Amino acid sequence: MDFTQMGSIRELFKAGGPVLILLMCLSVYSIAIMIERFLKYRKNINRSRKLMDYVRYQLPARNFNKILEACRKSGYANTAASKLIMNLLKSNKQDLAELNDLADSIIDWETANLSRKLSVLATLASTTPFIGLFGTVLGVMRAFSDLANISGAGPSVVAKGIAEALVNTAAGLFVAVPALIAYNYFLSKVNFFSENLQYMAQEVISAKLYVPQKQEESQKQSEEVAEEEML
Repeated sequence: MDFTQMGSIRELFKAGGPVLILLMCLSVYSIAIMIERFLKYRKNINRSRKLMDYVRYQLPARNFNKILEACRKSGYANTAASKLIMNLLKSNKQDLAELNDLADSIIDWETANLSRKLSVLATLASTTPFIGLFGTVLGVMRAFSDLANISGAGPSVVAKGIAEALVNTAAGLFVAVPALIAYNYFLSKVNFFSENLQYMAQEVISAKLYVPQKQEESQKQSEEVAEEEML
């Protein structure tokens, strides 16, 4: 970067004033959240999907021990899918409704953790245009004040105030638009992942409560014998 470009950047911040500095700080904060969420989702969601693919391969044979071993492996132990699968398989509950309630509570908790910082992006996307508008109003007020204080002034007098107004308007949109795009993108990923966890939970519960046909017939016979003895 040469000195002329450096000078133009300095003039830009000088024209924008304190409002522009605030918006630039919010922009850095917004980008930091985007990067953190992206890395978080890349680690948690991608590894959870790999684990779920492996679990679906093992579920027809009901290899629960292998599934639990896979959930305990490093890199998968703290993922949302691992916590869901391990809690369902280790639970002593044998009632379908109780297992569904357990799965829903785990999924809600993990979804809330993944969505934890998305509200910040939504807040930045909705408030930064108004902060920029506030800077715009200040710039216009400054322009009219300069115009009123100098009699017979030309366009150059109001140029500074108008520049402040336009710079802050652009800066507000510069912060808001990427934050809004990132919020919608991350929210769609969380919602889609939540649906995947729901399907995974139903598959695990079905495999856990599955009773082979012969065993089911023997259970019915024992129940019938017990009813006859009671009569």
